[in-house]
Amino acid sequence: MTYQDRHAAPDRVISEKAQTDDAGPSAGREQDGSAGESVRVRSSGGAELVVRLLRAERPDAPVALVVPAMGARARFYAPFARGLHQGGLHVAVTDLRGQGESTPVARRGVAYGYREMVDDDLPAVARAVSAAFPRSPVVLIGHSLGGQLALLSSATELTGVHAVVLTAAGSVWWRGFGSVRGLRNLVASQLFAALATALGYWPGERLGFGGTQPTAVMRDWARQGRTGRYTLRGSDTDYEAALARLKLPVLAVGVEKDSLAPPGATDHLLRKLPAAPVSRWHYSEALAGNHRLDHFRWVRHSDGMSAYITDWISGTLTTRQDGAAQQGTQPDPAGEGRPDRGGD
Repeated sequence: MTYQDRHAAPDRVISEKAQTDDAGPSAGREQDGSAGESVRVRSSGGAELVVRLLRAERPDAPVALVVPAMGARARFYAPFARGLHQGGLHVAVTDLRGQGESTPVARRGVAYGYREMVDDDLPAVARAVSAAFPRSPVVLIGHSLGGQLALLSSATELTGVHAVVLTAAGSVWWRGFGSVRGLRNLVASQLFAALATALGYWPGERLGFGGTQPTAVMRDWARQGRTGRYTLRGSDTDYEAALARLKLPVLAVGVEKDSLAPPGATDHLLRKLPAAPVSRWHYSEALAGNHRLDHFRWVRHSDGMSAYITDWISGTLTTRQDGAAQQGTQPDPAGEGRPDRGGD
């Protein structure tokens, strides 16, 4: 089956010129993105998702589709997107539903959770990106929650992508964080979900965690933190079984001093992928030019990471002239930070 055959016609897409403003995680900081195109993708329930595009010189270059963390805006990833683009990739960065420029804005009375993002939004975005770059394979690059959503959507074969990259992403299951921190996370996550239920939304912009979110997102997040399993509100899909069947190449990039996605959390997430060829790599402060790193700070100092990911994508996917993509042998990039093979 060819790459085009694997993708349905895109949802309605409205092209526009990218605008410039400030953006970032819940704190709202960061540089504006590089000038380029943007499209609005219509999804279920009247949602519209904004996707920003940077075109590479090669029409058939792979596309890196970046999926943000909880509460982070697409524009926050401008330095990372520029690095991937400079490495020769097409780049697309999307706002998650209700975040940044996407709608509906998360507030009291707005009802959506993981299911809408996994089953509706990411597939719609992937189809729109495929329409914008019809000769190119698409690779999902998900940060934190974005990585979890990318895996879930890819495992259900709704996106039609060819590989998944996880950056600073792990399961939020409390036991993946050690006994003391894990118990603290368990209590906090359940309290956050309870508060969101009582208020009718999660006021993360005010409370300094996760951005403003609808209640269902916080309840899905808290449930996975409590049980370790992905059971999404409003869906009868067995996502755990789907993850176990996933055979796409996966690269998991850990970040030094990342307390929100430590190795134990990433281990737990990757154990759900027994059939997938998994590579792991650690992005250290030395590789980042001795800049301080953490769960979000790596984005500002991501040149080394974007270069490695670009090499991994190029080695994992080989693009044919007819636009189809096939899995290739993966080289082991030289230098510090050589990945461990085989997941855990």
